[in-house]
Amino acid sequence: MPRFEIDIDPCDHITADAIGAPGQRIFYLQAFQAARTVTIIIEKLQLQSLSVGVEQFLAQLATQNPDLSEASPEFYEAQMRISPPVEPIFRTGEIGLGYDKDRDMLVIVTREVLMEGDEPEEAAVIRFWCTRSQARAVARWGMEVVKRGRPICPQCGQPIDSGGHFCPKKNGHRH
Repeated sequence: MPRFEIDIDPCDHITADAIGAPGQRIFYLQAFQAARTVTIIIEKLQLQSLSVGVEQFLAQLATQNPDLSEASPEFYEAQMRISPPVEPIFRTGEIGLGYDKDRDMLVIVTREVLMEGDEPEEAAVIRFWCTRSQARAVARWGMEVVKRGRPICPQCGQPIDSGGHFCPKKNGHRH
C-alpha cells in the first residue's frame, strides 16, 4: 500500500518549470487546486518524455474519438512559471498518463522514486487530473523549458557547459 496518495482533481492550473542556471537546474511539476499547491521534483528527461508522451497520447485520443475538440496548445509564459511555495513532496521515479472518457479529463500519475530496500507498492502516488488543453500547454511549455538549457553539441549531441566541452567525437579516436 502506498505511503500516501494525493489526487489533485481537478487541477485549477498545472505547470512544469526549472529553477537554476543551465546545467544546474532542478525541474518541477506543480499544480494548484483552490488554496492547495502540490510540487514534485522531476528529471529533465522525464519532462521531455512527458511532453512527447502527452502529444502522442492526445493524437491517439483524437484518432480514437474524432468528435473530440482539439486541445488548445496555447499558454502564457508568465502563467507557466513555477510559483512559491516550491516545497517538493517527493522526487518522481515514474510518470504515466491516463484518460477518463466520461469526464474528458487526462490524468498524469506520478510515483515517488524508491530508496533501496523499499517495496514498489510503498511508493507515494500523486495524480494530477487536468483538461486536455492544460496537459497540452504543460507539454508545449515543458519543451520550451528544456530548450532553454545548455546548448547541444552538434557533433556528439551532449550539452555544452559554459566553461567548455570535451567532445568525444573530436578526441582523435575512432569508434
